[in-house]
Amino acid sequence: MDRQELGRYGEDCAVRYLRRKGYTILERNFRCRQGEIDIIATRRGYVVFAEVKLRKDDSVAAAREFVTRAKQERILTTAMIWLGRNDCALQPRFDVIEVYAPNGKRGPVTIEHLEDAFS
Repeated sequence: MDRQELGRYGEDCAVRYLRRKGYTILERNFRCRQGEIDIIATRRGYVVFAEVKLRKDDSVAAAREFVTRAKQERILTTAMIWLGRNDCALQPRFDVIEVYAPNGKRGPVTIEHLEDAFS
């Protein structure tokens, strides 16, 4: 399985998780010149811009550690562009969703959802 396919699998897992938690998914893989946002969702007065990180495990580092300051800045800029294009009066929030899949698509996954991860 290539990286793109594995990344898509991680995002699919994150979307299923968010829906079970009561989130409404507005958009996936919003792209513009400045960057990409994996998932845009709403819940309880927030529009959530979520970065999904899939890893086999956290033996080297937690998945969230791969969301660098530069990546955060690109996500923030991209979110501002999305907000400018969409009529949304909700409070923005930036989350990281860690998906751990030790056996790729052939086994159970563990999900850690870090709300307001950029503050």
